[in-house]
Amino acid sequence: MNTYETRLRAREDVADGTMAFHFEKPSGFSFQPGQAIDLILADPGPTADSHVARHTFSIVSAPFQDEVVIATRMRDSAYKHALKSLPIGAAAGLEGPSGSLTLHRDRGRPAVLVAGGIGITPFISMLRHAAREQLPQQLLLLYSNRRPEDAAFLAELNQLERKNRNFRLIATMTQAAKSNRRWEGETGPIDEDRVRTACSNLSAPVFYLAGPPGMVEGIRQSLNDAGINDEDIRSEEFFGY
Repeated sequence: MNTYETRLRAREDVADGTMAFHFEKPSGFSFQPGQAIDLILADPGPTADSHVARHTFSIVSAPFQDEVVIATRMRDSAYKHALKSLPIGAAAGLEGPSGSLTLHRDRGRPAVLVAGGIGITPFISMLRHAAREQLPQQLLLLYSNRRPEDAAFLAELNQLERKNRNFRLIATMTQAAKSNRRWEGETGPIDEDRVRTACSNLSAPVFYLAGPPGMVEGIRQSLNDAGINDEDIRSEEFFGY
């Protein structure tokens, strides 16, 4: 993989405890929607070892955009503290792209995207790209969070659904009663019954899973139990994000 130099353009809150970081897109850098980068900080913090000077992040931005954007839960770690305090204009290293969680090329087969929490990041890139390119492929996203406040990019996803007639969003909250916002959408976890109902009108879909390891493994097992072969299931587990 190639390593590039980039600089921080901007940062923003995209959900409670979740921030997005906008970096310059280096000359010659290209990627496919769903891929990731390693972001390398020159100074990861006084208590950090050299091996934590880098972190892998899915790319939120789409290939047609002129920046590289990542988003992450702001956990209490030396790396995350250093990232949050990085001055605008500061240099960083970008290594990549990496990863194979990319949309299949058979546009006749639908794609079912299942995201838990910050696992939404690779799918944002895919959905932006699909809307821009007007892909004929049917896309279904099942997106689970505790509360609406925790759901990064939810407003944009609603806009993308209105923009792309081939995209359908099902957002669900597992702790909606604890929200300070009114929620009239679905509630409860993404389980086998919810997936089966959502996919009932789709022919031979390919499944993409991204989120906490427990959620990813549980959905994969449910799909296997329903007769879905492993070659039609692609996944990425998000540890400690």
